[in-house]
Amino acid sequence: METKDHGPSIKDDEQYQALRREGASKEKAARIANSPRHRTGVRGGHAPSYEEWTKKALYQRAAELDISGRSTLDKQGLIHALRNH
Repeated sequence: METKDHGPSIKDDEQYQALRREGASKEKAARIANSPRHRTGVRGGHAPSYEEWTKKALYQRAAELDISGRSTLDKQGLIHALRNH
């Protein structure tokens, strides 16, 4: 299939055409084709595991999530509560 020039609204025409062949809607294909290449498929940064957090930071996160009984928990208890919230 020959690629078509979709004008300046599509930044990566080859990627757009490939996505359309795979069944993506025009809108979805355009959104992906117009995203910066280095960001495509990137989900986010790496957060440290709870074991690396301080007890204070764990407590603050538990407070944000309104976990009851957080004031009586030790570090391991806070980690358990956060993971099972």
